[in-house]
Amino acid sequence: MLNRRQFAQTAALSSLSMTLGGTSVKADPKFSAEALAVAGPLGDVSLGNEQAKVTVYEYASLTCSHCAAFHANVWPKLKEKYIETGKIRFILREFPLDPLAVAGFMLARCNGNDRFYPVSDLLFDTQKSWAFVDKPAEALLNLMRQAGFTQESFEACLKNQSIYDAVLAVRTRGGKDFQIDATPTFFINGQMYKGAMSLEELEKAIDPLL
Repeated sequence: MLNRRQFAQTAALSSLSMTLGGTSVKADPKFSAEALAVAGPLGDVSLGNEQAKVTVYEYASLTCSHCAAFHANVWPKLKEKYIETGKIRFILREFPLDPLAVAGFMLARCNGNDRFYPVSDLLFDTQKSWAFVDKPAEALLNLMRQAGFTQESFEACLKNQSIYDAVLAVRTRGGKDFQIDATPTFFINGQMYKGAMSLEELEKAIDPLL
């Protein structure tokens, strides 16, 4: 279970995200849509049209700098063009690269599914202020106060074994069943794409399927 000593180590560990997060995008193997549709223990939190012809999964780590760049530069345009118009269904899944990212995803899950994207978006948007600092536990607590956490609820969340196990289960299955070894990794109707995709690359992958 996560503790303050582990948090203190994660500043170095989180730098793994900078080397493991790919920047070049290529189409990799295709996987069964039915297999991908099997959610983790806490279920998926989807955005967009549940009946859309195209489903996009993103496996990401909250401490991955490439993931944060994608969510800053591409995510708003993807959301406006494809999600809000009902053209695609989008699902973010947990693939934490280090204990600090595990903690972030646990916090995103602790207050119900309707808080999953607001909290994960906040963590991506402010990544440099908590993921790459000397005292990440303190920085993360201060940030989570903005999301309605108290110190007591923050600590209780990070001691929740069932949420901890559930987050790691998604990561483990992603690596084992879907060959994920870097973040972000996308699946568009089962087709794998590794790397932080640009809007143009997403359009090229999505539009022929609509």
